[in-house]
Amino acid sequence: MAYKALVIDDDLATLEFMKFQLKDEGFDVTTAERGQRALDFVRETEFDIILTDLNLPDINGIEMVKQSKQISPDTEIIMITGFGSMEKAIEATKAGAFHYVEKPVNFDELILLIGKAVERKQQTKEIKELRGKLSSRTSYEGIIGGSRSMQSIYEMIESVAESDANIFILGESGTGKEVIANAIHYKSHRSKKPFVKVNCSALPKDLIESQLFGHTKGSFTGATSDKSGFIGQANTGSLLLDEIAEMPVELQPKLLRVLQERVYYRVGSDKPQEVDFRLICATNRSPFEAIQDGNLREDLYYRINTIEIKIPPLRERMEDVPMLAEHFLEMYAAKYKGKANKFSQHAFDQMLNYNWRGNVRELQNTIERAVLLCKTNTITELNIPKTSSESVSYTFTAAAENSVESEVSFNNLSSNGASVGGQSFQVGNNLEGEKLFEEVGKLIVENLPEPSDGTEQKDVFDSLETGVVLAALRRTNGNKQAAANLLGLYRPRLYGMIKRHNLEERI
Repeated sequence: MAYKALVIDDDLATLEFMKFQLKDEGFDVTTAERGQRALDFVRETEFDIILTDLNLPDINGIEMVKQSKQISPDTEIIMITGFGSMEKAIEATKAGAFHYVEKPVNFDELILLIGKAVERKQQTKEIKELRGKLSSRTSYEGIIGGSRSMQSIYEMIESVAESDANIFILGESGTGKEVIANAIHYKSHRSKKPFVKVNCSALPKDLIESQLFGHTKGSFTGATSDKSGFIGQANTGSLLLDEIAEMPVELQPKLLRVLQERVYYRVGSDKPQEVDFRLICATNRSPFEAIQDGNLREDLYYRINTIEIKIPPLRERMEDVPMLAEHFLEMYAAKYKGKANKFSQHAFDQMLNYNWRGNVRELQNTIERAVLLCKTNTITELNIPKTSSESVSYTFTAAAENSVESEVSFNNLSSNGASVGGQSFQVGNNLEGEKLFEEVGKLIVENLPEPSDGTEQKDVFDSLETGVVLAALRRTNGNKQAAANLLGLYRPRLYGMIKRHNLEERI
């Protein structure tokens, strides 16, 4: 599909020349002699590029840029100026123009500039589409989860997968570090190349060097032939070093040299072997504790930690539990050809009131066991403790010195309408309802304390979510199904919020 260009100039000869040249470059060209007519075109069509003269008969060129950007923020604009108009041209870029060119126009230079502008417009569009897709995803490249924390991980994977940057994945045991590593590899340009996975804690300490770097025949007792090793096997592909903090410290400098020089030596050989691979490391330990304990070299840590991905434990994203459970139920029902195809409400309650110390792996094993033992089509009971051995609570504390506590008042709030700050709004799925929420959001943000240096600012949305869920439960007299309906939520998701914010005792 041809890119769309709008050319605005009151000089007919210039319009015809630009139209001819741009059409010759494959553009679909629209022309306008006046600013108002051009703005009508901008309202009707999404252009990829706008070329406008600074001096128009009815609208100032700067104003033309501003209004065009208000109508179509992603469309790039190039200002064409006459001699001695540089100040105005610079003002146009501040107003939102991509760039400016002086008359007489060198079209070869202009077309290069147009190409860059169109490319930026396309990149902006792709990023918006990507964010839209990711924000609504409950699964991604084999990863299950729709929570905000998982959405952030999906975005990070999309951002870094195509690069060759070293990745360091942190997370408790059972959170799915290997699944994240798989997503990174299979989204990268190395996806059709080898993906070698090594668990450093599972390798014998006396053999790990030969297993990793390979060896030559006769280099030690039992070395009956040459072996390339895991690093050699990963050439052109990716290498996952799981439990990197369990790698012997004396071996870590050799790994560091491989990462720096892309050359390694097999045990028993002084012949350098060139290698090209993407390194992904993972650990369930705090890397700084491992460094402090002498189990991880600090220089290696900074080399492998170009991009760090932290996977939250399952107890911190309880809203993902129902969708994970449904996924595992479908998987094991198909595997074992069982009758079980749904959970009872009691089973969901059990899931959402358990701490999941073993994280996703524990949940997966629990569902597998339930499918195997279930005699009907409904799983009514899970073989887990009735309550978690440790409670999980989240609180919001304003982090600012000498902050003044502010009170936001809502008068006459009901199902029909509300008054905020003296202005009335109708509540519902309409523009007035949206206006109410905008005003509520504005009041909240305006009353937030300014962040203090060195103090972590807490997540406002956690606190807001707590207030909304609690208000819905109180309005429905504790009826969770009614509260879920009121908020437009899937009921298990509401249960996850109640558990995450420890709201049971506050209803």
